[in-house]
Amino acid sequence: MTTTILINGQPSDGRIPVTDSSVVRGDAVFEVAMAYGGVPFRLDDHLDRLEASARKLGVGLPRRSLLVEWMTRAAEEIGDGAVRLVATRGSSIPGEPGEPLVIVFGHELARPDGPCRLFPVTAPWHAAGVEWDLSGAKITSYAPNMASTRRAQAEGFDDALLVTVDGLVLEGPTFSVAWVIDGVLETPGLELGILESVTRRVVLELAAAEGIPFVEVEAPLERMLSADEAMAWSTVREVQAVSHVGDHGYETGPVTKTLQEAFAALVGNHDSRGGVDPA
Repeated sequence: MTTTILINGQPSDGRIPVTDSSVVRGDAVFEVAMAYGGVPFRLDDHLDRLEASARKLGVGLPRRSLLVEWMTRAAEEIGDGAVRLVATRGSSIPGEPGEPLVIVFGHELARPDGPCRLFPVTAPWHAAGVEWDLSGAKITSYAPNMASTRRAQAEGFDDALLVTVDGLVLEGPTFSVAWVIDGVLETPGLELGILESVTRRVVLELAAAEGIPFVEVEAPLERMLSADEAMAWSTVREVQAVSHVGDHGYETGPVTKTLQEAFAALVGNHDSRGGVDPA
């Protein structure tokens, strides 16, 4: 099921101009929020990041109240599922008029079952901590990341684990990663140029609330391979156990289980735009 598609707030059949920047150049910003019971989760956090991405890319956005209205409408219509927003620059053809577009819709989502198996892929396209104009922006130009997923799947894995040319762990193509060593949760730091994931932020809040020590690191792949547990975090995956990175296997251990339970409890009782709810 897909909800009504809204383009600049108006119901649409989903057609957009072939000259639009998102089609011709992949030049647009986007967000994906989960809807639980018809309410978008952490909507303010997602819109904060959208606005920051749009500023870096130079894409204009309507006022926030309209974005909230449109995403809330899609969330209410889908109930439980993903709500997507794409904001484009308009026409990419010089001299051709074309207004910027904000596309919003929701769709059902089949969550990945069980632990996932990740295949390490070197990511020379990743900034890996080198500051540049679009550092931290969530933009639609995801072709290299999607290619890494296909590479991993061709090797018989579920998805990729991106590492730098020097072998430092970064993130997945569409998710953050973490692991546990001697009861301490470790996750790559934002200074590596990974996306500041909303789910990552939520899980670290939950870890603090549960008394789980955590640290942000710059770590080689060998460090992750020495861990007792490993996880993938994202809007879609929530807190998903990782069973393998390459040939190395992990158990779904107590830290993973605690965070999975805490996240499930949170999304069952969340405020649509708030933080971690009091017990």
